[in-house]
Amino acid sequence: MQRKTFIKNTLLGAAAFTIVPRHVLGGRGYIAPNDRINLGFIGLGKQARGLLNGMSALPEVMTLAASDVDKKKLDYFIQLAKAANAKKANTDVSSYGHYRELLNRKDIDAVVVATPDHWHAQITIDAAKAGKDIYCEKPLALTIAEGRAMVEAVRKYRRVLQTGSMQRSQKYFRQASELVRNGYIGQVKEINVSVGEPVKECDLPSLPVPEYLDWNMWIGPSLYRGYNPVLSPPIEDNSWAWWRGYKGFGGGYITDWGAHMFDIVQWALDMDHSGPVEFNPPSAPGAQSGLSFTYANGIVVNHKQWGESNAIQFIGTEGTIEVSRSFLRSNPANIVSLQLRSSDKKLYHSDNHHQDWINAIKKRTRPVADVEIGHRTATVCNAVNIAYELQKPLKWNPRREKFDDDSANLMISRPYRAPWNFNDF
Repeated sequence: MQRKTFIKNTLLGAAAFTIVPRHVLGGRGYIAPNDRINLGFIGLGKQARGLLNGMSALPEVMTLAASDVDKKKLDYFIQLAKAANAKKANTDVSSYGHYRELLNRKDIDAVVVATPDHWHAQITIDAAKAGKDIYCEKPLALTIAEGRAMVEAVRKYRRVLQTGSMQRSQKYFRQASELVRNGYIGQVKEINVSVGEPVKECDLPSLPVPEYLDWNMWIGPSLYRGYNPVLSPPIEDNSWAWWRGYKGFGGGYITDWGAHMFDIVQWALDMDHSGPVEFNPPSAPGAQSGLSFTYANGIVVNHKQWGESNAIQFIGTEGTIEVSRSFLRSNPANIVSLQLRSSDKKLYHSDNHHQDWINAIKKRTRPVADVEIGHRTATVCNAVNIAYELQKPLKWNPRREKFDDDSANLMISRPYRAPWNFNDF
């Protein structure tokens, strides 16, 4: 055999020997390290624990790190994450008091942001700068300006962001939106959305700060106020923290549930890259419902209790559709059982919100609740709160993202405490 032929055959044989199917190397369900998505969790309250369960159920996901300003919540979450990892491999989980230490980890591919709303923008933008993909809980942003900055940062650094608007990955809401979008109730005239009250000023008394909690860091970029367990309940409480209800930290039920229900309205009306053009609050002082907003095509959306809690009622010229997490129904009753025509517009189909994010990371595509979608929905919610607070009609330009009112435009953003700056990207 000539020397050249011998070398060629030897190399081919070596290649055939070393290229072994991954399932042979690691057994069934084996995920090669290069195919694995390593996660870090930031904000470890009750919602984060639910997200950990969902994410850990995905075969290609492993949690490597977690960060929180509450040491008890951090320690507890680390135990849960280690137990979840042990079902796949005995991988350690590191803990961090400051989220930027977690972002410095080169082996973290993506982060799950489940902090209170007032932290979403700063952490998401820092994560994008650090080259991490992001799952950020809804509502995406506490203010309209923060949301636009988040979009710009995610696009600039070519990151994949999934907003936690998980109703887009649930059958009832997708089916309702497709039926509305394709005219099965005729021309939509009016939509009723039943969610709770708008945001209010925080009037809680200040109490001594627990030793396990870094309260100054919990406040972060927001204006400082004293500690109260309603804002950050101890882990033993296991209740939902009600920072959600107070200005500077959340947006009331308007953003808490509105970020779900107004999101489906946006989807059904094909307004994911736009929004309403006018907001009309009720004239009664202190009213907590009765506001309406209108799209350029004349469709009116009413914030009111119409008979079902946390639900949407679409009213068209040829029927109605009502949808919530527990029902999908119509009048006439047969509408919801109709099969879409082959020519109908089909919406993005996702059956698992977490898996959809992971798939988008691997494909470098946009998920079902991309950052722009999350921003536009949060904008609707934030504009509703602004109109309730100012108690006067407002016109909104969804392209320029400006009101026709100077006072309202001042509320598009908010002051940040140093050294935080969401525009630094």
